[in-house]
Amino acid sequence: MITEEQENKITDYLVAQQLSLDILVEIRDHMISQISDFQYKENISFEEAFLQIKESWSGEFKLVNYLLFYPTTIPLIAKKIIQEKYAGLFRKSLIIGLLALGINLLLIFTAQNQEVYNIFFKLLNGSFLLGSVLILVFNYKIWKYLKADFKYKGKSLYTMYQQNIGLLVVCASSMVQIVMKNGTYAYQFFREHNHSEVALTLITLIFPFILQTALVFAVFNFMEHKKNLVKMQEFLKPA
Repeated sequence: MITEEQENKITDYLVAQQLSLDILVEIRDHMISQISDFQYKENISFEEAFLQIKESWSGEFKLVNYLLFYPTTIPLIAKKIIQEKYAGLFRKSLIIGLLALGINLLLIFTAQNQEVYNIFFKLLNGSFLLGSVLILVFNYKIWKYLKADFKYKGKSLYTMYQQNIGLLVVCASSMVQIVMKNGTYAYQFFREHNHSEVALTLITLIFPFILQTALVFAVFNFMEHKKNLVKMQEFLKPA
């Protein structure tokens, strides 16, 4: 049976591997189970079992680049987990972004005139902005967990999602600019058959779609960060 002191040794070892706490907790539980099984089957001490388990995991802690989301190197096992989690969030975000694009095109063809469509355009994009702002406001209690400041200060982030919390602020700020614009070029292209500004028409359609998708991804990212904080209460207590 693993003692509390031995659990702390495993935790300290994983903290040194530059893992975010949510990944650390997931791996720690698995590693504790492996060590216990190894001790029982091989009838060896904790130190011997821990050493052999560390050797079996050594390749997973090799530092690699993941420049799309992390400016510094991260352990290979963290990259694998993050890619899998982010892929699911991105698929959901893309579906919502495509749905919003479809609604935008529908509004172009159903609006009575350009002035009405401009209002629809602002309302559609404004709903994404308002939703993200409300999520931030209603979750003010976890703002203190947006910075790497806890009992392992300077050694680890709280969650894998924490690195990209800034994306929510950036996307929300950019969406403000979109809400202040009109969908003039898209309306003229489809309803008035004015094809003289194809490039601006594409920008009017594609840029909001990209920003909507990114903002939804940022919101999902924030909510996953919140969800994982609940699982790590023992690590969030002051040292």
